[in-house]
Amino acid sequence: MFQPLSLFVGLRYAGARAHRFFVSFITWVALGGVAVGVAALIVILSVMNGFEGELRTRLLALSAPVRLTAAEDRHVDWDALATRIGGVAGVKSAEPYAELQVLAVHQPEMQPLQLRAAGPAIRSELKPLLVEGDAVNLDDQSLILGRLLAEQLGVAAGDSITLLILTVTDAGVPEPRLREFTVSAVFEAGIQDHDGALAFASPETLEALGAAHSGSKGLSVQVANAMSAPGVAQQIRETLTGDLAGVSVGDWTEEHASYFRAIKIEKTMMALILLLVVGVATFNIVAMLVMVVTDKRTDIAILRTLGAGPGAVARVFITQGLIIGWLGVAAGLALGIAIARNVGPITRWLESTFGLRLFDADVFYNTQVPSEIHRLDVLLVAGSALLVTAMATIYPARRAAAVSPAEALRYE
Repeated sequence: MFQPLSLFVGLRYAGARAHRFFVSFITWVALGGVAVGVAALIVILSVMNGFEGELRTRLLALSAPVRLTAAEDRHVDWDALATRIGGVAGVKSAEPYAELQVLAVHQPEMQPLQLRAAGPAIRSELKPLLVEGDAVNLDDQSLILGRLLAEQLGVAAGDSITLLILTVTDAGVPEPRLREFTVSAVFEAGIQDHDGALAFASPETLEALGAAHSGSKGLSVQVANAMSAPGVAQQIRETLTGDLAGVSVGDWTEEHASYFRAIKIEKTMMALILLLVVGVATFNIVAMLVMVVTDKRTDIAILRTLGAGPGAVARVFITQGLIIGWLGVAAGLALGIAIARNVGPITRWLESTFGLRLFDADVFYNTQVPSEIHRLDVLLVAGSALLVTAMATIYPARRAAAVSPAEALRYE
């Protein structure tokens, strides 16, 4: 705690007009630098949170939050298993799931693709991503293709393509098969790995094509809250303990871990880089306080002769520096939150005023800048900035505490 004398004098120094214009100017520069750094951190982290949310939404539209699969030689009664899973808290539904690696042919093009089963739940999630056709009535002769894959094959909704499937006979002998399908719809998720290599068919189609022998047949489990998928997966493991020999339970955070790990690394590095802006501003606080200490040597000497100890003198300048730093952090928080909440209108104003196209629809899937303000990010930014500004007051305060009253008053 500051002593009343230290707090009183520190507040007087912080609120009084500086005798020197340069000291006052440096004070405002330091305060503005802290505010700009904090605001930039909040805006950038909020925008990255928005893009992360968009990515999460698209990934969940193409895959199950929780997935159960079995080894190729493991026979599982999936219908009975789906009934048992339905009683787990947080589970909305469970439907058949399967995948196959096939080759799509549309003369003269050929493209490998991953054919995935799409039950009613997956098809409902796909609806917002459709750019052509309809995914509601997906029969055993229909496919849903990614936009890039459709462009590479030169097909559109209503066209026919041929799939080359390598099936395994009951005798265990591989056998290639050709089967013709109609493209019923085209989706665009904005993720190249999915738009260029993923297709959907009905679960019955995958079953007929031999998905049971591919080792990728299982259950697709929909949950009430996608963020609780890891917890639901753990509950399923506990519920089916003893019945999961050869059956694996995974969730979407494991399947797409690389995407979100990359975003986390980018957010961390961006935060560290922008925190340097706050660091540069703290150097201005150091410079300002050092000049104030030099200017107030006589005042410091008088306080010492009146009985104030070195610690009390140091706390005077710590108080002054903290007030400047905290005012800068508060202004930065207010500015950053205001910009983050209105980043869409601000972006549109910049585009219309300066004739810019920040997100061209021909290049980017998102034409708007999303923004999500997370309370934890705001608290971490504010706490880090306050810590950095508090550390900036240590050296000037120690220098003030070291002032000798006799030396300071010798020529007065």
